[in-house]
Amino acid sequence: MTSPRVVVLDYGSGNIHSAIKALVAAGADVELSANPLAVQAADGLVVPGVGAFTAVMNQLRAVHGARLIEQRLIASKPVLGICVGQQVLFERGVEHGIETEGLGQWPGLVEKLDAPMLPHMGWNTVQSAESSRLFAGIEHESFYFVHSYGVKDWKLVSDGPLAKPLVTWANYGSPFVAAVENGPLSATQFHPEKSGEAGIKLLRNWLNTF
Repeated sequence: MTSPRVVVLDYGSGNIHSAIKALVAAGADVELSANPLAVQAADGLVVPGVGAFTAVMNQLRAVHGARLIEQRLIASKPVLGICVGQQVLFERGVEHGIETEGLGQWPGLVEKLDAPMLPHMGWNTVQSAESSRLFAGIEHESFYFVHSYGVKDWKLVSDGPLAKPLVTWANYGSPFVAAVENGPLSATQFHPEKSGEAGIKLLRNWLNTF
């Protein structure tokens, strides 16, 4: 069998080398690129993200990331966002009093977590969505988080003919969105590439959706 081809979007942000290593361990043939032809030809696209919402959005704009992601989604080609790569998929983020427009794939606000100690750093369990494909076989595992901001209120209502998004939650002070599966678009707030065997299994599950 041919390994699925995955492009990790090269836009200057993210835990790139660890992500590539984890994807290879999960069975992917991986390329680091922002070349539009490579991005569109790949079986899967991973959008990593580390740092502040505004900085990541600026870096994405510099490589026309919004258009690259949108073109893949229109063609029903899988995209996976990780950490801030999940956050920027929402409408907007507020950090340190600065509000920044996100990619707008989902409605909602990325804001500071309600917790006595930040950042949320370390292992945490999740409440995986029923029928989740990402978490198949790893529903009770822990995953590695490093963040102070997240989405505390899921706003997308799906009453039409399209499949309802699957939302996985975690709790740190209060509930927040830990992962989303929405057609070809998936995302995790935690870092699969830092989550040991459970993270590799999740990435393998994602590859198996192609």
